[in-house]
Amino acid sequence: MIKIIDAGGDFLEYIRKDRQEDQDLIAAVQEILTEVKTKGDQALLKYTRQFDGASLNQEDIKVSDSEITDAYQEISPQSLDSLRLALQNIKEFHLKQLTKSWMEPDEQGSLLGQLVRPLERVGIYVPGGTASYPSSVLMNAVPAKVAGVEEIIMVTPPGKDGSINPLTLVAAREAGVKEIYRVGGVQGVAALAFGTESIKRVDKITGPGNIYVTLAKKMVYGDVDIDMLAGPSEILVVADSFADPVYLAADLLSQAEHDILAAAILVTTDRTLAKGVQRELDRQLQDLPRSQIAAQSVEKRSAIIITKDLEEALDIANQIGPEHLELMVKNPFELLGKVKNAGAVFLGDHTPEPVGDYWAGPNHILPTGGTARFYSPVNVDTFMKKTSVIYFSRSRLEKEGHHIIRLAEQEGLEGHANAVRVRLEKGKRES
Repeated sequence: MIKIIDAGGDFLEYIRKDRQEDQDLIAAVQEILTEVKTKGDQALLKYTRQFDGASLNQEDIKVSDSEITDAYQEISPQSLDSLRLALQNIKEFHLKQLTKSWMEPDEQGSLLGQLVRPLERVGIYVPGGTASYPSSVLMNAVPAKVAGVEEIIMVTPPGKDGSINPLTLVAAREAGVKEIYRVGGVQGVAALAFGTESIKRVDKITGPGNIYVTLAKKMVYGDVDIDMLAGPSEILVVADSFADPVYLAADLLSQAEHDILAAAILVTTDRTLAKGVQRELDRQLQDLPRSQIAAQSVEKRSAIIITKDLEEALDIANQIGPEHLELMVKNPFELLGKVKNAGAVFLGDHTPEPVGDYWAGPNHILPTGGTARFYSPVNVDTFMKKTSVIYFSRSRLEKEGHHIIRLAEQEGLEGHANAVRVRLEKGKRES
């Protein structure tokens, strides 16, 4: 049963406790990374057999075009229709995020600006094996495509027979993924970061995975860029007495079913409502297919926090900085301006978290573990880089160069100062 506690305690412990990185696990991840880096495809095949139970040959690592074409025959027309509509929603949202290069001259003939360019080659990680996550394909690949990335590469764990879920393959083709490889886990991250005989290295790796994948991304950062370090899923719901306990329980369970480490937090001003949600959680858990997972999350990582008012509730929400924040109150737009830290905000009774996961358009790859304090969701900028452009005219350098010299000399960098000084001295001689 979910705990009901009063505000004022150390509520962060309910979603963050026992998440220290295990040193044995780190060592195991490092060993796989090193082996893939030194042995390439040989290591990929070894670990795919060991962890996924799939015995592949080198020529099997890349998914063939014919396999992707065949996948279209294995899914229903209705599934394809829903997938394409979701893709369009995601594309339209991310198109609004595009930024352009700019140049700005001044009256002295100088020019400052910024070049905005897409990354050339991006690797997306999509969880797989016995499960299918076409939504993760879209959330990674669509913003990359909108940004203008030319080469979008996907890795995903195969099933024991070496197959990839057909809906995942179709989602990748629809979203513009150029290459798909049946390899996952730490070895998949290593292949993207370092390259092998079959897989050319990428510039950036995006996409969520389990703790092994997250640690691998952390360790390869520097050799390659990454989007973020995603942890277990989180939802925090702020509710007043107008909220429906049936809706609240369902929304909390929508995240609790992800992982036994997932956190589902309700923050409310109404103790009677809290009791109702507590009962409703127990009732809905009985009918949930993933009830064993969700029950552990509810009992060990989740809580209902009672506050004196909604202002205190929002203060708690901002301290936690949840991945998903639902405002299930009578006037949610009145509270929106007080939200400081959240991956995504869902407003009102008819916007449950799955609307964002699958359909609305904003990205569902969101900061977790309180990192919404400084991280953003995956977006078009995730797949772009910016280069500064500087052009100084002779007149401006002659007018302002002495300031540059002075600042360089104050830092003891005479070479910097001299690079400006020689130009000023030559200008004086020629004038």
